[in-house]
Amino acid sequence: MTDLSARLSIGFSWIGHALMHIVSALFLTVVLALEREWHLPYDELIRLWTLGALLIGLGAPLAGWLGDRWSECRMMAVFFLVTGAGTMACGLTEGPTSLLWALAALGLGSSIYHPVGMAWMVKNAVNRGKALGYLGIFGTVGIASAALVAGGLTEWLGWRAAFLIPGAICVGLGVLLAVLIAVGVVEDRKGDLKPQPKASRGDVIRAFFVLSVTMVCAGLMFNGMQVVLPKLFEARLSHLLGDSTLGVGGLVTAVYLVAALPQLIGGHLADKFPLKRIYTLCLLVQVPMMAAVAVLADLPLVGAAALVVIASQVQIPAENLLLARYTPEKHRGLAYGAKFILSFGAGPIAVQLVAYVYERTGEFVMLYVTLSALALIAFLAALLLPADRDGGRKAEAVPAPAE
Repeated sequence: MTDLSARLSIGFSWIGHALMHIVSALFLTVVLALEREWHLPYDELIRLWTLGALLIGLGAPLAGWLGDRWSECRMMAVFFLVTGAGTMACGLTEGPTSLLWALAALGLGSSIYHPVGMAWMVKNAVNRGKALGYLGIFGTVGIASAALVAGGLTEWLGWRAAFLIPGAICVGLGVLLAVLIAVGVVEDRKGDLKPQPKASRGDVIRAFFVLSVTMVCAGLMFNGMQVVLPKLFEARLSHLLGDSTLGVGGLVTAVYLVAALPQLIGGHLADKFPLKRIYTLCLLVQVPMMAAVAVLADLPLVGAAALVVIASQVQIPAENLLLARYTPEKHRGLAYGAKFILSFGAGPIAVQLVAYVYERTGEFVMLYVTLSALALIAFLAALLLPADRDGGRKAEAVPAPAE
């Protein structure tokens, strides 16, 4: 196992995180253009993403198991290739039915990333919180730039280009990674670069049940927020943004970019302080902020939405390290797969919830009241996590080949 292989593994994992979030969120902004071009209502079009969102969750455990049993780096090459092909297929569709199946292929490819890419990176990193913080930055940039990429490309080149160009980039990276694997530059690591103490069986079981609850709630909150934010801004800020898809996409991008640096800070905190404390505080902050988004408009709405996104992103390194702490190394890919079937499996429920609320009320007040209640449930559940046994978690000063 070489130093270069470890660095490249982390690099591809970081880039893959950004791309996964870009391509899986393109449709959420492109749908605004399809409303006008295909003359179909928003609630009918947004439901086309239900199957793709479902497959992001359902495919995760199998992808994680294949990463554990076969090869993490090879599964990552498959991720880039399949996801890119599905994204390009979306840009070639001629109607709702073909778009439904193309989005499904995109979702199935995207399901590979989190269980495989995160386990791959954790295995190759020494200061895991720091590495997960950077991973989070790439993911946040991906989430943030998806609306801008989709809005910009739709405005300048048409909605098909919004799928075709990111898809082609994804396929190109898959080919590059496959070549590096074939020539032996990138290899699978057999064990953690930095081993960790094993948790007791009781703590593992307790953490499993608690994290199952918190991750379902967090998944509904994340997916609900991501699905509805472009439409929410269009509805409540149209007098500031006009009818520009690019303007809506740019504001969504700004909200998510605000969370990039705080997530890196969250990664550093996760290396130094009790994970449980960080995790519960981030969930607590989201309770009043979700409620605020339900009723605010104009710039206060943007501020409240930004605070929700910041808190949700800062908690991610702590959550992923909690999962790694209470999971045997040889089953980590499967464990991350189980996490994402819970969190991303909540995606189709969130899509249906958004469509249901909008269809009946034409607004999103009740949606955000519901998300605020979910944040409260997640916070109360997180209080039941096992206590950190070491009090603080100051990172060891071990030279890292890959950060």
